Amino acid sequence: MKDLPNIDHWQERVDLAAAFRWTARLDLHEGVANHFSLSVNDDGSKFLINPNLKHFARIKASDLLLMDANDMTSMERPDAPDPTAWGLHGGLHRHCPHARCAIHVHSVYATVLACLDDPRLPPVDQTSAMFFNRFAIDSHYGGLAFEEEGARCAALLEDPRKKVLIMGNHGVMVIGDTVADTFNRLYYFERAAKTYIKALQTGMKLNILPDDIAEKTAQEIEAYPEQDQRHLVELKAILDDEGSDYAS
Repeated sequence: MKDLPNIDHWQERVDLAAAFRWTARLDLHEGVANHFSLSVNDDGSKFLINPNLKHFARIKASDLLLMDANDMTSMERPDAPDPTAWGLHGGLHRHCPHARCAIHVHSVYATVLACLDDPRLPPVDQTSAMFFNRFAIDSHYGGLAFEEEGARCAALLEDPRKKVLIMGNHGVMVIGDTVADTFNRLYYFERAAKTYIKALQTGMKLNILPDDIAEKTAQEIEAYPEQDQRHLVELKAILDDEGSDYAS
């Protein structure tokens, strides 16, 4: 895999394109909707994002748009992204520089969770425990995430410890330091939500972990070495073995 000439932030583009491809493969996407972004400068204001209405299964590294969250003429560009992508991700990168990467999806189980009257994810197993005290909840859905709604959602992620926003009646926003960190978190949040929803479907009483054990587990997973990086490396290796054009 060789870098293409005259395209900045190539490795970041390749990682993000791989995340799009795997999100489609795992059926965590929603048609040509939803969006991912990745900051590429120190203050987080310049970011890569997917082009408007292109299916995740076809996105390539060279397709990604480079945007400036502080350039309010961005939506006048002929290649402007989806307006809700600009509203959500522009607001996030403008107000939360610690959110280097942001993934927004309407994946099935996270969205089912977001539709419950109580959308909290309790620590019912090891995977769900990794999110203990590490998510925020938006219970005031206000319609499509144009700029005003995007700024409101961004304010809910100002606490750097909260890496997942359960968007009531909408979906989920996951943030992180890198593509690997963020995609890994999305993958396991969807798995955790699936386990919880299926446990609820049994109608049996849930065995929820004590707070101290849940917090201990979350800290141990956070300290686990290179798991997120190796996850993405393996996913890219599979794409490469298959001859995918994601890195072009």
